[in-house]
Amino acid sequence: MELNKTGQSLLLNCLMEMGDLMLDAGAEINRVEETLTRMGAAYGAFRTDVFVITSVICMTMEFPGCEPVTEMRRIHSDGQQDYYRLDKLNGISRSCCATPVSPAELKEQLNSVASGHKPLWRRLSGSVLAAAAFAVFFGGTPLDGLIAGLFALGICVLKDRLGETQINTIAMDLIVALLVGLGVGGVTHLFPVLHMDAILIGDIMLLIPGLALTNAIRNILVGDTISGVVRLTETLLWAAALAGGIMVALTVLNYLH
Repeated sequence: MELNKTGQSLLLNCLMEMGDLMLDAGAEINRVEETLTRMGAAYGAFRTDVFVITSVICMTMEFPGCEPVTEMRRIHSDGQQDYYRLDKLNGISRSCCATPVSPAELKEQLNSVASGHKPLWRRLSGSVLAAAAFAVFFGGTPLDGLIAGLFALGICVLKDRLGETQINTIAMDLIVALLVGLGVGGVTHLFPVLHMDAILIGDIMLLIPGLALTNAIRNILVGDTISGVVRLTETLLWAAALAGGIMVALTVLNYLH
């Protein structure tokens, strides 16, 4: 596909948007770089240079007979995983590499992905099942699993509401862990038949940044050291915020009881 200067600029903007969305969905650094490089080649660029870290994308494309086009974008991502959106983006990249569409059409497809999210019922049901299963797995009773599932619904709603305030991830994890700890402690105090430790473990498992930590270590092992170290530091801070919230909640409960 031959593109004029305007088309090249629009294509570059689309690819930057795609990289932004992929990072925001939790994609690995090398996956983003490889995807953007392949798509640039599919649209006729004989050279595509892409540099990606967790907070910046810089990309230059060179087309035959034209001056290079370059764009850099600052990325603001909370590191949360959204494989539903990432799967959609992977589908777009494969489709465009096989049969390139116009930059304007590519822009529309990306806008559609950007405005879409995993259906709410899937997120809620997955959270409930995961929390309940972990609570039972770690020694809880079926009743403990049920209570953990109910608190999982509250966690999903609370995270959505806090996300609308643009609060940073560390503060969000601290607040959610504190409220969950106080809530579970209060319920188990009223109903001694429940096991607070099992319920807390089941619910906190929803908040632990396990996938982000795994991706950070993977980035380090494949050579993306800067991004891996940055993400690893972030995940450790998130985990510390979770632990701090639970510790404060347990301290308050012990004081009150």
